[in-house]
Amino acid sequence: MTELPGIVITGASGRMGQMLIKTVMASEKCKLVGVVEREGHDWVGRDIGEAMGGTAIGVHVSDDALEAFAKAQAVIDFTAPKATLAFAALAAQARCVHVIGTTGMTDDDLHELSHAAHHATIIRAGNMSLGVNLLTKLTKMVAAALDDDYDIEVIEAHHNRKVDAPSGTALMLGEAAAEGRGVSLNDVRDSGRDGITGARKKGDIGFTAIRGGDIIGEHDVLFAGEGERIILRHVASDRSLFAKGALKAALWGQGKRPGEYDMMDVLGL
Repeated sequence: MTELPGIVITGASGRMGQMLIKTVMASEKCKLVGVVEREGHDWVGRDIGEAMGGTAIGVHVSDDALEAFAKAQAVIDFTAPKATLAFAALAAQARCVHVIGTTGMTDDDLHELSHAAHHATIIRAGNMSLGVNLLTKLTKMVAAALDDDYDIEVIEAHHNRKVDAPSGTALMLGEAAAEGRGVSLNDVRDSGRDGITGARKKGDIGFTAIRGGDIIGEHDVLFAGEGERIILRHVASDRSLFAKGALKAALWGQGKRPGEYDMMDVLGL
């Protein structure tokens, strides 16, 4: 029998990290072989099962990412840009698939990731859910069908602890809209309005970010024309859908050539 692929989860103590750990442990298609936390974290050295409030499972939290990655076939990483870049270099060194759900990355960060992709399989997406990726495809199609007489606004809502705005998913949707129109998002992006801003510039793609409570993730793409509005919407009601999508990506990436992939590749969209 072929041995199940081993998965390492980074940022083990975070809400997404714990959800990923539970998802991997519940899967019959892989096994949890390591979890990573930053140096000095209270969980380092503890059994992850006990650290999460359950029973011991024989996997201990480590602050040595390379050692953990060396035992794995895939790493799932929802941390922060600086940490993700460091993990990318180590995942490339360990020759394991690197699934990245980290948001808030700059163009320079993405350029650095592309170097790691020369030696590793990297699957990165602003959102790992099937529904959001379908929404992204639909957004590109609608933007291509409508001219710039229709204003485009991406409206997103998340919990009050999210640190970046617009969300990675909102930017992914904005990129799709820009691609549909054949323009660069950097040239038409409007992310902040306050005070006397003047009239909206024709062709701009606007972003509105809402932060409050425990909202998991809601995204609307509004196409507003004279006399009508078209609204495409996705609402996430369970954070586990992101973890399931990330695990699907990690399994899909097994045996793939080094390079950069996204969830559209994973889902065949």
